[in-house]
Amino acid sequence: MLYMKRTTRFLMLAVTMIATGATAAHAEDYYGAISISPHSGSTGWSHDYSSRWEAEEVAQSNCYQYGGDCRVAIWFKNACGAVARGPDGWGADWGNNRQDAEYAALQSCEKHSYDCQVIRWQCSGAH
Repeated sequence: MLYMKRTTRFLMLAVTMIATGATAAHAEDYYGAISISPHSGSTGWSHDYSSRWEAEEVAQSNCYQYGGDCRVAIWFKNACGAVARGPDGWGADWGNNRQDAEYAALQSCEKHSYDCQVIRWQCSGAH
């Protein structure tokens, strides 16, 4: 009888933990980044990396293949990022999906330029 009480308590505790989300498993974070060369407009990007640092390093490395003055324009976690460029400058931002990221990047670009166009977008995680 004592064994059954302990088993029942254990099962009740396990059900409570699952119902409240108190489990050992947790969602992975996925990082991405977009780099841009302001001079040439070249971009480099990354997605689904386990750290911001890795994502930025890969984006920079990819950008440097095409331009020498690359800089990280935007990084994002479990989201999307975008870069927009116009004749007088560029802007970048992120959003929960591609459409939100592109809209935000266009808004950012229009603070510095006109006729802005999205030149790169990327998502990390389940998007």
